[in-house]
Amino acid sequence: MTTSRPQPLVPKLRFPEFRNAGDWHFQPLGDIAELISEKVGTSKCVPMSVTTGVGLLSQEEKFGRIIAGSSYKNYIRLQTNDFAYNKSATKEFPQGYIARYSGAKDASVPNSIFTCFRPQSTSVVPEYLDYLLHGNHHGRWLRKYITVGARAHGALSVANDALMSLPVPLPPVQVLHSEQQKIADCLGSLDDLIAAEGQKLEALRQHKKGLMQQLFPQPGETMPKLRIPEFLRAGAWKREQIGNIASITKGKGISKADIENDGAIPCIRYAELYTHYGEVIHEVVSSTNVQQEQLVLSQAEDVIVPASGETKADIARASCVLSEGVALGSDLSILRSELYGPFFSYLLNSPLRHRIARVAQGHTVAHLYPKQISQVELAYPSRLEQQKIADCLISLDDLIAATGRKIESLRHHKQGLMQQLFPYLGTE
Repeated sequence: MTTSRPQPLVPKLRFPEFRNAGDWHFQPLGDIAELISEKVGTSKCVPMSVTTGVGLLSQEEKFGRIIAGSSYKNYIRLQTNDFAYNKSATKEFPQGYIARYSGAKDASVPNSIFTCFRPQSTSVVPEYLDYLLHGNHHGRWLRKYITVGARAHGALSVANDALMSLPVPLPPVQVLHSEQQKIADCLGSLDDLIAAEGQKLEALRQHKKGLMQQLFPQPGETMPKLRIPEFLRAGAWKREQIGNIASITKGKGISKADIENDGAIPCIRYAELYTHYGEVIHEVVSSTNVQQEQLVLSQAEDVIVPASGETKADIARASCVLSEGVALGSDLSILRSELYGPFFSYLLNSPLRHRIARVAQGHTVAHLYPKQISQVELAYPSRLEQQKIADCLISLDDLIAATGRKIESLRHHKQGLMQQLFPYLGTE
């Protein structure tokens, strides 16, 4: 009788210089880290809170003020590279979230919902452990210790012994630190790239915001601050009330239950203006099989505006539907005019949106009725200038979208990389 040999513990993806270094091993967290419970007392430390998936943030940064109050003296004191386990379930981390403190000054977290530990520098690289836990390695282990309803005052009931028994994958002794550091450096470089693209994305969004402030006249004015060179001598824009240049009709009900993945007719529901679409709708994400005669279908370059929303500022937005034959749901106002559709949409999303918000009615729920929309005054240039302005902003939106897709691609790449750089328990 032969017995099967256990599979060697190695990551799926390993850096070339470590491929012949030998197998990895699991070591309980309690062997490479110690629980910390030192109270702050009267010491001055930075009171921290946690944002799941992001990490520890000062209470001042997260809430705009320190909320510690009289319980501060019982907060647990943290040093650089200490870890804090927040025992609150979230969708992304149902077994709680563990964050590393990377600040230079001593910090503190509430002892009521945090268990804290300090890794031994001789055994584990803190940044390596941080990436491992950020991938929810602890959650896959702790879920067998947490039963439904095992909560105390809103926090998960997790024994310290269960946490400290967490098996931590570590490289062989001869490359213990160097391989951990290599993994941490690799993922750190990817994080730096994601952060740089995030800063680029924010800069592009701010640039667009500033550009729209200048490409369109302020409400009540007829000349923009910034004009495309070929139109500098074209004169003032024409002023008109929306009701004099556009017809305003309503969409027709399409419920959530009416949405079909393989529906014959593309459709847009009111809520999707907030979650999926910007000023110009190039592709429609939903479809339905509701009979065509029961629907209101778009014409090319229709502009749609929410008819109601949570706040007045919320509903002061617009999107241009480029295609005809798209079913438009209820709670959408449809503006059909001789203006170039994408320009009209950008115009309504320019500083003019503040004037639109002012004519909305209601407090608990804000409503924007066709009568109110029709009375809003705007200014517009020639059709050619409309197209030039819209083309400029569409190009910028394309760049913003491409940068957003690049960030998502990098995040997915990082997630896939983390699944291969760390060996996991056989039960995972």
